[in-house]
Amino acid sequence: MLLLAIDTSGKHGSIALARCEPDGACDALEVVALAGGTFSAQLVPQIAALLTKHNFDKQQIDAFAVASGPGSFTGLRVGLAAIKALAEVLAKPIAAVSLLEAVAMAGGVEGDVIAALDAGRNEVYAGEYEVHTTSKRHSERLLTREEFIEAAIAKTVITPDKTVSDVARGVALKVAEIEHPRSDAIARLGWHKILTGETVSPEALDANYIRRSDAEIFSKTSY
Repeated sequence: MLLLAIDTSGKHGSIALARCEPDGACDALEVVALAGGTFSAQLVPQIAALLTKHNFDKQQIDAFAVASGPGSFTGLRVGLAAIKALAEVLAKPIAAVSLLEAVAMAGGVEGDVIAALDAGRNEVYAGEYEVHTTSKRHSERLLTREEFIEAAIAKTVITPDKTVSDVARGVALKVAEIEHPRSDAIARLGWHKILTGETVSPEALDANYIRRSDAEIFSKTSY
């Protein structure tokens, strides 16, 4: 089975083409980096180039996985729109993968973990998971730094962001600092979801922003 995975949630965007098997194995054929801020111009041509390089065409794609957030509002919309269009035309399944889940699984730590991403504005995107061979999500929230510290007590903090790891280490929390997950990690998690029936239709595919956009916030406060 040929799976196409994309992550346009932030400046670390990428595309992965993976060969996945019914036994759960999912190995990336190639991962292509995308420069943040130019996803709308790069994404479709890079997908086409990646398929051509490996002697495939889009009709041979069997499934899709996409990072659904949290992250950049604009970046996420670009990636989700591309996957919606391709999956609808090809009538193939989609797995929506939380970037926080990818962070949680990348830590290689079993037990209660809190995956954390810097959300700016002194806030943290935090996902609380119970990790063993797979992950069980308990919650995903936008927290202040103080709330994050309280939530992380007795858990291992897993993060690719130095600002977050510095905050956690500053109060003696246990930290596993990782590289930012690439789209091959999204592919593996997405394939597991597809095998277990956790798919979403193109119409139902939506971003997991966690934070409301500035436009939404200001529209609520302008009355």
